[in-house]
Amino acid sequence: MDLGLRNRRALVCGASRGLGFACAKALVDEGASVTLVSRDERRLTDAIARLEAERACAVDYIAADLATEEGQDIVGSACEDLDILVTNAGGPPSADFRELTRADWARSLEANFLSAVELIRVSVRGMVDREFGRIVNVTSMTVRMPVANLDLSNATRLALTGYVAGVSRQLAPHNVTINNLLPGPIATERLQELGVTADRLIEKVPAGRAGAPEEFGAACAFLCSAHAGFITGQNLLLDGGLCPITV
Repeated sequence: MDLGLRNRRALVCGASRGLGFACAKALVDEGASVTLVSRDERRLTDAIARLEAERACAVDYIAADLATEEGQDIVGSACEDLDILVTNAGGPPSADFRELTRADWARSLEANFLSAVELIRVSVRGMVDREFGRIVNVTSMTVRMPVANLDLSNATRLALTGYVAGVSRQLAPHNVTINNLLPGPIATERLQELGVTADRLIEKVPAGRAGAPEEFGAACAFLCSAHAGFITGQNLLLDGGLCPITV
């Protein structure tokens, strides 16, 4: 299936590795022109080298920390002519909630909530004018099934979910969609960093395994496609059946 993404202009956050890289690669494979965003310039150049080694592609990067207002402003300046925005800031650290400080909460709110709010705000202007836009936020299965010791993620992801629920419906008349992808255990560096917490989750997955990054990237690319114009304000779980079904 041709997803209609050739020459579309995309920006993917947290794209130097993990889920962000998987999304960027899927968009590149569909012919989109992609800008990668991450804090680590070395990892960004390595990621671009990996993409270019597989195919001739139009790829650029921005090194910026989206947990800061300065970083949000830098990335936001590149959002005005986008067709596709993928927000993704990586998961906050695992910790006992009693040990979390105001500084921990402030950084997580900036990285996992306010950065997405700001990038959505500045990107939708052009999307509305051009009558096409696709925004995908990488959140977490924790919005459906909170995980112990991931309270920073549980709370900030829910905040973004509520924001998208309202804003997506305001943008729907303009062929601009906003959806959330909710990863469960996906075999990335982040999963390894969670250690025992991740092992316990994988043991409970009905599919009997962790997900592949390529599976996650494919879901992102579809939500960004011309064919997904009637899907908006949704939270799509990619968890191998881990989260219980609610009606």
